[in-house]
Amino acid sequence: MIKLVIGTNVKKDTKFVNENNTLRQELEAAHIDYTRGSVNLDGVTLVPADLDKTFAQHGIKDKCYLLQVIKADNAA
Repeated sequence: MIKLVIGTNVKKDTKFVNENNTLRQELEAAHIDYTRGSVNLDGVTLVPADLDKTFAQHGIKDKCYLLQVIKADNAA
């Protein structure tokens, strides 16, 4: 089991997940709209194809942060 901190730059939750789950599965289970900003795994920005990889395929073994950074309309 992996300790996952999942959320947005506004709200985060911690849960334990199976290493064979995909990132997309966990984002959808947490009701996070990953189309409205960039998604980061331990601070690394992901491309859409990365969301269908498992935590194990990303090399995650113990814990990680999966965060969606919301785009701001007034960001410079």
